Amino acid sequence: MNIRRSAAILAATAVAVLGTGAVPVTALADDSSPSASPSRAAPRGLYGSADPTYDGVWRQSLALLAQDTVGVKPAAEAVDWLVGQQCDSGAFAPYRADASAKCDDRTPVDTNSTAAAVQALAALGGHDGEIGQAVRWLKGVQNEDGGWGYQPGGASDANSTSVVIGAFVAAGDEPGDQKKGGYSPYEALRALSVPCAEDGAGAFAFQPDKKGKLTANADATAAAVLGALGQGFVPKPGAGDAGTAAECVGGDDFSPEDAARNGALHLAKALAKDGYLKSSLAGAEDQPDHGNTADAVVALAAAGQKDSTARPLAWLEKNSGPWAAGAGPAAYSQLILAAHATGTDPRDFGGTDLVEKLNATGPAPEETVRSTTTDADEKGQDDGPVFGVWWVVGTCLVAGIGVGFLLSGRTKKQQL
Repeated sequence: MNIRRSAAILAATAVAVLGTGAVPVTALADDSSPSASPSRAAPRGLYGSADPTYDGVWRQSLALLAQDTVGVKPAAEAVDWLVGQQCDSGAFAPYRADASAKCDDRTPVDTNSTAAAVQALAALGGHDGEIGQAVRWLKGVQNEDGGWGYQPGGASDANSTSVVIGAFVAAGDEPGDQKKGGYSPYEALRALSVPCAEDGAGAFAFQPDKKGKLTANADATAAAVLGALGQGFVPKPGAGDAGTAAECVGGDDFSPEDAARNGALHLAKALAKDGYLKSSLAGAEDQPDHGNTADAVVALAAAGQKDSTARPLAWLEKNSGPWAAGAGPAAYSQLILAAHATGTDPRDFGGTDLVEKLNATGPAPEETVRSTTTDADEKGQDDGPVFGVWWVVGTCLVAGIGVGFLLSGRTKKQQL
């Protein structure tokens, strides 16, 4: 959910410049909101002080969504900032410095920013016009295989397809009814599920490699479990009733639910060793990936595998403080969404008030409602931590010059 660091790629631009197929790019750091230009002042109304060029809409959407889930009414100027980033076409770019200027062919609109904004605005309510425009644009740029790439025309990837599914659900549309070339988004995700007989069984690949091979990717798997279950950044716990399958399931009648179950099983096994996921960067030692661990826990909670979430949630409560403080609003939002998914109190997350930390990164909310009863209490469950999103890494090549593109908390290509 990254912050729901959705690990997506500016594949289309790379194709245009280099004439090569899109491939996932490994992240540079476990930082959901890095600053490409620290000297740039953050726009009024935007959460976070880091350069918003590549993740402004993403982190704003997650911040507003996280606030809404915990009863906080965001500042009007924060909502207005997000709405003002939309182009007439309905699409959103990661950031437009001059929102009064018309978007044109050079405006780098993308599916991830657009879908994230839809989910946030739908949660807040009162933005049916903007949501309708955005959804129409997303439908218009669907690929022939039923999925979406980061940019219009880019090869479909698991992360982008999943966040768009979440947008459709938030807008009240049925993702399975949205077909292109005879394929739905769910079929696009199934095509990215690693077969049970292969290495990384049950996981999802970000995209096939140049030879068509599917390589297990933890970031893509966490995102795609939610997508295959028809869920967005704020999933309903156990929504897919995926259960606690002990083995990868294949067969001719392989369903989206089967794919989600397999993906959740893969994540549970990956977390069983250390209680957290690791990033893998070329030339560097593997290191804990806080954002992707949180995403995995959200996915497991949605898939009904609550028993597998306790250990990574406890690890996040103990170890995510420095990461979130450095990464900014998207990281705090991701942790809040993880806490919300399991009935954990985000105002006492390992002794940290995540809501207070998030609110402090932007304009003061209009209203804060502190709930004294968690979802776990309401359901008669025991108190205590049970459970700890998508996101965006990309590479933008402009005029032949590579520009590092890092959009949010899920900043790493993970191979398990």
